[in-house]
Amino acid sequence: MEKRYAIGIDYGTESGRVIVVDVHNGQELAHHVTAYTHGVIDERLPLGDVKLEPEWALQHPDDYLEVLQISVPAAVHLAGVDPAAVIGIGISFTSCTVLAVDEQFTPLCLLEPYHYEPHAYVKLWKHHAAQREADQINALAEKRNEPFLKRYGGKVSSEWMTAKALQVLHEAPHIYEAAAYFIEAADWITYKLTGEGKRNSGSAGYKALWNKHDGYPSSDFHAELDHRFAHFVSTKLRGEVVALGSQAGVLTSEAAAMMRLLPETAVAPGIIDAHAALLGVGAVYSGQMVMSMGTSLCHLLLSEKEVHVEGICGVVGDGIVPGLYAYEAGQAAVGDIFAWFVERALPAYVEQEAEREGITIHEWLEKRAARFQVGQSGLLALDWWNGNRSILDNASLSGMIIGLTLQSKPEEIYRALLEATAFGTRKVIETFRRSGVEVKEIIATGGMPFKNKLLMQIYADVLNQEIKIAASSQAAGIGAAIFGAVAADSARGGYDNVAEAASYMTQDCTDIYIPNPTNTAVYDALYNEYCHLHDLFGRGGNEVMLRLREIKRSQEQELLSRSSMSYDSDAAGYLTL
Repeated sequence: MEKRYAIGIDYGTESGRVIVVDVHNGQELAHHVTAYTHGVIDERLPLGDVKLEPEWALQHPDDYLEVLQISVPAAVHLAGVDPAAVIGIGISFTSCTVLAVDEQFTPLCLLEPYHYEPHAYVKLWKHHAAQREADQINALAEKRNEPFLKRYGGKVSSEWMTAKALQVLHEAPHIYEAAAYFIEAADWITYKLTGEGKRNSGSAGYKALWNKHDGYPSSDFHAELDHRFAHFVSTKLRGEVVALGSQAGVLTSEAAAMMRLLPETAVAPGIIDAHAALLGVGAVYSGQMVMSMGTSLCHLLLSEKEVHVEGICGVVGDGIVPGLYAYEAGQAAVGDIFAWFVERALPAYVEQEAEREGITIHEWLEKRAARFQVGQSGLLALDWWNGNRSILDNASLSGMIIGLTLQSKPEEIYRALLEATAFGTRKVIETFRRSGVEVKEIIATGGMPFKNKLLMQIYADVLNQEIKIAASSQAAGIGAAIFGAVAADSARGGYDNVAEAASYMTQDCTDIYIPNPTNTAVYDALYNEYCHLHDLFGRGGNEVMLRLREIKRSQEQELLSRSSMSYDSDAAGYLTL
């Protein structure tokens, strides 16, 4: 049989990864990573000296194109395959990552008039500055008893399309008017490859309130949010919504030349990165949950039935696997919390000792944290460093640690942070089960399960359930490649449906973490305390986190206003510049 290959392009938070996969057996032949030149833009714009307000997280669209220009040809070269044997391309992307573009799909930030306009840049998934708009959407949807609200656990997130677009309208109406479209980054990349301005059904359904039966919410609803927002759907969200598992188009000559591939190569609609990971580990059955663990954590659960579940990020029929409902929930920070601790909160001696031992700081912390018995540190944390996604869906909440003393060690705090993220996942799983949705099997993928064995044992102990580890850390890229193979279809050497492709292109799980009954008993007690704190600070019992955030915001806004003044010593006053 003549060899055929698919390419998966996986766009993460800080880099893009390209993987070349054999469509016949799922063998990963090569991968290549390109770090984003501009990274996450959360302090100042790359041009000028424009300071961003709190909760902002932007990116530069040129970084995404560099992944196509650099990593695609590099991965194909490393794999040693003939570009003519590449039959399909799939794209997975963080979501909801949004661009404002003109009629030619040029991002506004690339146009000279908008170089210094924050709202003209890509809004990354973890841009949380639209919480006010999310609150407004939720209040109005509840008042009007909008049916879409139940599909999202009763709340719409500040991370999603509608809230982000409404923020642009409120704060920069000239940018809103200049935008011909608001488009998911995954769909923008699809356009750059095919010239087709189509929207993928996954992002539309999970992040833009679209439903295959009802479409988007009505113009009346949008008008009541703001009369200028009435035609948001018919103007800014124009474009055919195409199903996952179909073909979005084929490579244009220009795109093929950029990536050193052949024109007419099939391209799949984009897919949310964590959703691609579900297929990348071979999960296609009801009751299977996939935890995609990286900077954040996304829980994807397949089920034969649709029910209302509090605080989920959405449920969509045929959302990932045809014939099943796919539920999404998540934690807005996991790996980011551990990185914060390492980068901003450690004493110097930890780095020195890790260097002396020839290991990374994370490895040093993991090794020492593993020496403690469960509960020995006396510490407990709430994992809300980036707000709470599920089940409270409130980006204004913040992290906390209780039980600190003068004797608390860095490795104890580190372990408490690991445990807090596991407690957050248990809260999600228990919420599913209370709603009647089974969680029979848990599979972990992403970067974290391969980097931190202690973390995964803690998850198994806290959940009191086996956790299987995916065979590859590239699950999202493999999932994207699977969609690429399906876009090519069997006539070109691919597959005609997603389930068939996954059966050939995925590998069995390698490692399994088994719960330790002794640890589980203690974790049950700690989890009960976590739940008390969760409800006290997250459900209105004590809103100190929200009040602190308001004080912080007001003080930072005052500093921003002062930064636009200069002191004139002769006039003994401030002059507005």
